[in-house]
Amino acid sequence: MPGPTHDSRSFPGVQLAAQEGGGPVEVTLIAQLGIGAGDALVADASQRQRHHPAFIDALDEPSARLGGMHLQYGDASSLYSFMVGEGGHPFHRHAGPRMFTAIAGSAGAELRFAMASDAQLAIDPVALPRSLRRVQIPPDCLFTVRFGGGTWHQFVSNHPGHPALFALSCHSNELAGAMSAETRAQVQRNGADIPSLTEVLPEVHWPTIATLAATPLLRLSLQAAPPSLCASLCARTRALLGPLRRINLRPLRGFVERAPLPFTIESRAPSDDGLLGKALQSSNYHDLTVLRLDGAQLQQPPVSQLLANVLEGFLCNPPGGVSQLMAVRNWLVAPLGLRTARLGCPVSSLACSDHTQLFAGRYPVLDSQVDAHGRYAEVLLGADDRHLRFRSSVRVQRHTDDRIEISLGTRVQTRNLFGRVYMALIDGVHRHYIAPALLRRAVEHALAPELAVPGAWTGEASLR
Repeated sequence: MPGPTHDSRSFPGVQLAAQEGGGPVEVTLIAQLGIGAGDALVADASQRQRHHPAFIDALDEPSARLGGMHLQYGDASSLYSFMVGEGGHPFHRHAGPRMFTAIAGSAGAELRFAMASDAQLAIDPVALPRSLRRVQIPPDCLFTVRFGGGTWHQFVSNHPGHPALFALSCHSNELAGAMSAETRAQVQRNGADIPSLTEVLPEVHWPTIATLAATPLLRLSLQAAPPSLCASLCARTRALLGPLRRINLRPLRGFVERAPLPFTIESRAPSDDGLLGKALQSSNYHDLTVLRLDGAQLQQPPVSQLLANVLEGFLCNPPGGVSQLMAVRNWLVAPLGLRTARLGCPVSSLACSDHTQLFAGRYPVLDSQVDAHGRYAEVLLGADDRHLRFRSSVRVQRHTDDRIEISLGTRVQTRNLFGRVYMALIDGVHRHYIAPALLRRAVEHALAPELAVPGAWTGEASLR
């Protein structure tokens, strides 16, 4: 016989009374996902979690620390992801409060909470089963959970062929609650993880299957009441289609893109002024790409600092298309014994291992100059190869009206017939795509280095 049902036009939820001194347990349904979407989302997120640098697989709860504390700013919160598979995980608790948002698998999940305190467990072996409450989450559902520190809990799947859930958990205060001196020291070092913050309930206190069957159960659902025929058919359909939606026909990938800024870029006739004209007074090929900035786009750093930031941009924010072209070029010329490089050729010497002369204490250059009045700064890059010699100049020029021009100029001196053929083939691509793309991306990074894409460049030398 079905029990009483309460409907809601908002988010259906339940609040369970807390143990003495702790916060209550709150479970709220947010939205119903598409049929079978739960299994697919849990599978996708779990695979991505496994590739995270902070991934750890312990206590039947694979997890990753996505963001640590910032104690220097007074922020003791942390963010984690975790997954509970089809077998569930053991009863456990945490010292501090927890709140997380989760997606249930395509069979749904059962959340079990017990409010027994240590004192109650010490004098009464059935204190935990007596305080146990179960909350059933429907399949393919987005939901939230919040409970106080010290709350014993266990999450399991409603069907052994489906994962229980994947969650994003916010620890609002990683230092909250009673914990050992060793654990607290680990937390204060910002080295905590979910296993180190977890205390597993001794098996002697675990409820039996018979006890669980007699434990009060609250069923939450969306769209249809839990005991209805509609809800039953929906659950069966979702459980059937969930495994099929786990099949991913495309490789697991993710992308981060920095939107381009509206710069003004133009090509100009090369000038004999500066380091580039002195380095190669005669050349077979040359180009000059200039990017103009308004003073309002900058925080008015010294020109030498802006130039250093641009050089860092060449390393950390290379255009993907240029990198692909360089990979093809390296593959073609390597058998000929020519120089190869990961960076675009005009700035490839920034990644060389020769640190004889450095600009700003870091960037390998052939020469550099900085105007004593802060009007311009320039570095000379380049290399010699069997078929040609090239020199490149990166220059920052501040004008009297606060307008700033950043330029990338290149001069090439061919050494033989192969060099002349080579330059004839690449000159147009270099002039109209490679140089403008390199300069644009470098300046974008210089203006907002905090938007750097993680892993774009590791800093190792890539020339040979």
